[in-house]
Amino acid sequence: MQSYYALLGVAPGASAEEIETAYQRQRARYAPDQLGELGEDVAQVARERLTSLDRAYATLSDSDLRAAYDARSTTPVPSPRARSGLSRRELLGLVGGAVAGLLLIAIVWALAGSTTTPTVTMARLDKPAPAFELRSLDGGNLRLADYAGKNTVLVNFWYTECAPCIEETPALQQAYQRLSADGLVVIGVNVRQKEPRGEAGDRVVQEFATRFGVTYPIVFDDKGEAGRDFQVLPLPSSFFIDTSGVIRYAAYTTVTAEDVERVFTELQRSPAATR
Repeated sequence: MQSYYALLGVAPGASAEEIETAYQRQRARYAPDQLGELGEDVAQVARERLTSLDRAYATLSDSDLRAAYDARSTTPVPSPRARSGLSRRELLGLVGGAVAGLLLIAIVWALAGSTTTPTVTMARLDKPAPAFELRSLDGGNLRLADYAGKNTVLVNFWYTECAPCIEETPALQQAYQRLSADGLVVIGVNVRQKEPRGEAGDRVVQEFATRFGVTYPIVFDDKGEAGRDFQVLPLPSSFFIDTSGVIRYAAYTTVTAEDVERVFTELQRSPAATR
């Protein structure tokens, strides 16, 4: 589940100006001239992302729609027991008000769309994964090739101040804990150029990993070469690589633990793609 605020990369208390700026920035990331020749699948994902961004902006930029959206997202529904001591007249008044409120929410829902997406749309790539050997957070080096032939690998590009990355990290950790024994490897590729320079940046990443209890390996894309080779779009971007070393799917948005499990299960059933 990704809220409209997370989609735009702003806090729930963001001002109208911050929402406008974030919307324009996110939209620019998915502009056709930013995608290059990445194929129709990627273009389709970008178009769907733009539609979601437009829907989020249309809701959050309108004060009435935003208020109704916030109410629907955060207001608990009173339990029947809490109303048991009210008079019949009071109950009728509450029921009438609740119906009116539900109608308003239904209208907003229809106009703005649901914030719950059971599974994200992924681009089918079927191309060899670029090799990399990157400095690891634990002090060594990690080679993608070391997992070839035996593991399904999820390569996730991220950085610490990326709001959707923050939202996604617990889901990745959950999926890794659940599926690592079955052959799933998650590699978090930190886009190091977006962190503070020097040892301070390494500490920021370590603190992030500790804060979220990350146990899957994290590596640093110090020069940005891995990101360029994978043709990373807006962050986070995730790439699902089968045991033959082929990128089968790419997700250019946050993924849930259920998304990861769904793709992992599919790749276990058809472990290798034809190059």
